[in-house]
Amino acid sequence: MIPVQAAPLWAYAVGATFAVAAGRQSQWRERSLRGRGDGPSPPQAPSPRAPSPQARSPQAPRAGSRSADPYLALTVLYAALLLAPTGMYLLWQNPAWATMHVARDHDGVWAGFALFHTGSVVVGALLGFLAARAFVLVGAGYWGYLQAVAGYFLMFFTLIHGWDGSGYRRLLSADPLTFADWSGDSVVNRCLDFATSGTFLALLVFGAAVIGTMLAAEIGWLVEGRQLPGAAADLKVPRPVAVMIAGAGVYGLPFAGALGASVLVRALGWWAGVALFAVAAGVVLLPARSPVRLLYGLVGVPDRHWRAEPEEEAAPEEGTTASRPG
Repeated sequence: MIPVQAAPLWAYAVGATFAVAAGRQSQWRERSLRGRGDGPSPPQAPSPRAPSPQARSPQAPRAGSRSADPYLALTVLYAALLLAPTGMYLLWQNPAWATMHVARDHDGVWAGFALFHTGSVVVGALLGFLAARAFVLVGAGYWGYLQAVAGYFLMFFTLIHGWDGSGYRRLLSADPLTFADWSGDSVVNRCLDFATSGTFLALLVFGAAVIGTMLAAEIGWLVEGRQLPGAAADLKVPRPVAVMIAGAGVYGLPFAGALGASVLVRALGWWAGVALFAVAAGVVLLPARSPVRLLYGLVGVPDRHWRAEPEEEAAPEEGTTASRPG
């Protein structure tokens, strides 16, 4: 539902964000696959009719493979059923806007490009999920998070700056005539014109479904992971605060970075602007005690290898007894 130049980048970022949000479930599932855990569900109390431990198999049964990951399947379905079709519709409804005015009408869009666009969105989400999940499983969840940051940064930079500095003008021009005559009116009026266009109305309708589903999945999976055994050891802030920090880190930080990069490129040129931004981004993101890394640690995403068993919750102090109903 965004221009085709930025759609695969968005899909990659969404896939990476989904993988990080489901990071604790992925580690729990990996331990189950390798026979080192009880699976994604907390262990249940033994039934009186359950067979004795001696009668059970010494190893837990395999629950499948990594390719059978339900979170991976849901990510691919999300991209195939929501991201790709909405982008296809906008490419058909307004090819000029959907291509950031590279094409003026349907005649400027190759017939096979629609198939390429759809495939790139699905593949982008798949690659983003796999890359971030690989980092999460080996205890490098922060680098999995950086996959999402990189994807969203490139997406926002494409929409704000573009390849020639006119990204935001291309984004806010609903038709080729408006883009060609952008300087003939104020930016406020151009934004109002876009907000009253049919393209913007379609974005509102599609955005409610696409972005609403995306946020529901990310928040739901993050909260679900915090309910698994061993998650209490990583809980540092209340759940609403963790969700707000995660949202600011995944969406706000890349947007601010893209805006700053655009300003630097406009002021210093491509080479000097990109070099200066790369240095600044490295200082903000990479040090062990960087503010972004510290905030990431508050969200509760696991930072240990999947082979490391979850820490046990603190036992009640000696001498305390549970209250009983009178």
